[in-house]
Amino acid sequence: MCGLAGLALRPGAQAPEGALDAMVAALAHRGPDGSGQHVAGAVALAHTRLSIIDLVTGDQPLFAGGAALVANGEIYNYRELREVNQLLCATQSDCEPPLHLYRRDGLGFVETLRGMYAIALHDRPARRLVLARDPFGIKPLYIAETEAGIAFASEPQALIAGGFAQARIRPEARDELLQLQFTTGAETIFQGIRRLLPGESLTIADGKIVERHRRMALPEGPPEAITEEAALARLDAALEESVTLHQRSDVPYGLFLSGGTDSAAILAMMARLNEKPVMAFTAGFDVKGAADERAAARRAAEAAGARHVEVMVDEAMVWRHLPEIVACMDDPAADYAIIPTWFLARRAREEVKVVLSGEGGDEIFGGYGRYRSAMRPWWRWGRAMRARGTFDRMDVLRNEPRFWRDGIAAAESEAARGGRTRLQAAQALDVADWLPNDLLTKLDRCLMAHGVEGRTPFLDSGVAEAAFRLPDALKVRDNQGKYLLRAWLARHFPASEPFRPKQGFTVPVGAWIERRADVLGPLVASQPGIAEICKPGRVEQIFRRAGEKKPGAAAWHLLFYALWHRRHIEGLAAEGDVFDVLA
Repeated sequence: MCGLAGLALRPGAQAPEGALDAMVAALAHRGPDGSGQHVAGAVALAHTRLSIIDLVTGDQPLFAGGAALVANGEIYNYRELREVNQLLCATQSDCEPPLHLYRRDGLGFVETLRGMYAIALHDRPARRLVLARDPFGIKPLYIAETEAGIAFASEPQALIAGGFAQARIRPEARDELLQLQFTTGAETIFQGIRRLLPGESLTIADGKIVERHRRMALPEGPPEAITEEAALARLDAALEESVTLHQRSDVPYGLFLSGGTDSAAILAMMARLNEKPVMAFTAGFDVKGAADERAAARRAAEAAGARHVEVMVDEAMVWRHLPEIVACMDDPAADYAIIPTWFLARRAREEVKVVLSGEGGDEIFGGYGRYRSAMRPWWRWGRAMRARGTFDRMDVLRNEPRFWRDGIAAAESEAARGGRTRLQAAQALDVADWLPNDLLTKLDRCLMAHGVEGRTPFLDSGVAEAAFRLPDALKVRDNQGKYLLRAWLARHFPASEPFRPKQGFTVPVGAWIERRADVLGPLVASQPGIAEICKPGRVEQIFRRAGEKKPGAAAWHLLFYALWHRRHIEGLAAEGDVFDVLA
């Protein structure tokens, strides 16, 4: 788990003075344990390291036969890759096998990798650079194409710091952010900065992209015929294998535990596989009536014999730290779950360096209520996912967004191919954009801000093979999602109360904002990033109604965007509390 950056210049071109060092400095928080560089002619690789596996000999770049590699992430099946392929590795690093596999298999080297990764590999004899990202998009990788060539980095802010892009907004992406809370596809909110898509591999020669490949996360095809009993047995084996692999670490690890089924399933399997008590961390809130799952998490932790740490998040903490929380989201996702995730990571770092989480459970097993709506035809009140935006009919924006749903619409067409059911198509749509560009971006940035590695056992090829092509009836039953996972928990961990109605994870930002609306409303309305797109009077009115669901979501998006704009567009430091920064 690290940060990476680099350059692939065109013949005769030169990078901006000090560009590589500036990118490394911008990524220092991702790798506080060390750094390394490889410069060979027109290609440069840089790496900042968070030591997780092979603490002694695992420094990067790694070298073999004229090729050099830097990577961000973990290759969980590295031991099996070494053994099956009889690889002669010089280190115990999980990232060395991909280097040898590339030398043997060329661009097909990613096909057998099981894990989360962003990889940059310089093949000096072949005069090419290869960039690759894992199929679920767990680890980020961004590029900027310029006249001088191509620069790449783990975060957009590193490309801006290196002088390869400017902090200029794409209005289309800003509209997506306001309406959806995340941005879609390859283009980011910054002009000139693209994401590698999940599973995408690029070949670069002489500073130009010459080849692209894509490794998809989900298996193809419609639901398969399988009995519930056979599906439960297959799921048990897949979960045990995935959690076993995701626990590989030379440093202490723990779990983010909510009161829901996803993290409860990970807890149950970790308890099965570990002799020592699992370290579990749960967030709670100080607002009466908020969806606080600490009690359910506490019961599950006690039943599993886990060591349970509860982290109370109160209003004062949020106002004090929100500017730095938003600052870490350089690729913005206005997901209020960044707040508890950031505080949980800060507390977890006192005990562990790796945290497993339940991200991906809803997408893989069919958990969201919006999936059940998408399954129904329109004449039975079914509707497309994300058919409405946060600011629809709110009369807040100066110009109503017109094309904010174009990215989702394009992904919908792709998700529905191959004979998939409506439910499968809805799941695939979320895996394409919502998952990598919201949930996983949140997890990556909030944990890396504290030097913690986040791991997601549900986002594993073995689990996807076991679950995605299940019959719809094994995903949704009696108007409740994730049926098979709940049935597995009922058998193996009944203390988690798996058939309890899904509560959903909410953060009481609306209540907090409404309490300070008289101060926050005018402050947010006056920000340059807000004033150019919103009607000031309407902003203040929305903040005064933030305790209601729809105005609360709109107020939170505006507060997030105001703070994000101050840091990442205006370039102001995130020093002081919310009121200091906005003032």
